[in-house]
Amino acid sequence: MEFYTEKEDCCGCGACADVCPADAVCMTEDEEGFWYPQVDGSKCVDCGRCRQVCPVKNHPAEHRERLYFGVQAREQEKRYGSSSGGMFPILAEYMLRRGGVVYGAAFQEHMEVVHREVHNLEELETLKKTKYVQSNLKGIYRRIRTQLNGGRWVLFCGTPCQAQALRLFLRKPYEKLVTADLVCYGAPSPGIWSAYVKYLEHKHHGTMTGFSFRDKRNRDNGHARSYVINGREYAGSLYGDAYCRMYFANVIVRPSCHSCGFCTAERNSDFTLGDFWGIERMKPDMDDGMGTSMVIVHTAQAQKIWEEVKEELAWFSCTKEDVLQPRLTGPTPAAKGRGMFMALYKILPFSLFLMLFTKTMSGIALLRRIRR
Repeated sequence: MEFYTEKEDCCGCGACADVCPADAVCMTEDEEGFWYPQVDGSKCVDCGRCRQVCPVKNHPAEHRERLYFGVQAREQEKRYGSSSGGMFPILAEYMLRRGGVVYGAAFQEHMEVVHREVHNLEELETLKKTKYVQSNLKGIYRRIRTQLNGGRWVLFCGTPCQAQALRLFLRKPYEKLVTADLVCYGAPSPGIWSAYVKYLEHKHHGTMTGFSFRDKRNRDNGHARSYVINGREYAGSLYGDAYCRMYFANVIVRPSCHSCGFCTAERNSDFTLGDFWGIERMKPDMDDGMGTSMVIVHTAQAQKIWEEVKEELAWFSCTKEDVLQPRLTGPTPAAKGRGMFMALYKILPFSLFLMLFTKTMSGIALLRRIRR
């Protein structure tokens, strides 16, 4: 049984694997390093649940009144430890105070990015800051259902397709579920990320234990990146990092992301979180280089939570037009050379592949300067 025909029709959320009552679906990595479901026909009972839970096939936005804010956590430590203005840790701590659990993306062994469950402030540190890698949610949907059925409060934070997949998986609303989706540029390849980690470990003769994609040490809104190998830190420009350059060049983004239907301000989560673009024009007094969060409050549940946490924030109300940014108006376009790029990735040793990409990008940048 096939429930998608083109790779553009699968976002890799993995909900189909978790929902299958016969365990007939497993997620496997393709040649580009992305996960896709494979169905064991000998086990499949053709129940149709995999199609019903797919967020690409089922994502009509609910029409409702929404609220829009720019926010900064009053505690500077929360802002410094976050990629934007610190709204996520505010929500997470609120949930932990209620005896709930929080789910978000974290690094685990070998720097793989997975969704994990946390129960306290110490564990929460692993979920903070952006991970420019698609996370693995194997078993997470089932675990969240178990927690909710046990009467536990749950905060889930992820990409909008992951949040929608969770709603579809659960099949009914839960009073104690809170979802926060992210303004997502697109999901980059976990396979290429894994190869990059191994490349850096070989280069520095050690084991990587940490990577920060949005380091704020320069007070430049997180335009630095840093990583740790064998206890030594290596820091530099976010846009000088080879992996990040591939990401922002749109050559390692998942095919489905280029036609994403969630690139809108109308979503079904409780909250949408992201960077506040244009803060330097709208509120120059808040533009201190340490980040400001854009928050969209979608539901009555979210409005109640907002009223309880807003005293922990410096905030201002604004309009939908004020918060709009590229990924709230349309998906990330595919790079013209993406096909050739991925073809080279499949056949070349990663170190040679990376060298060719770096030299090509440097040459393109030089030509652009000359033409100016």
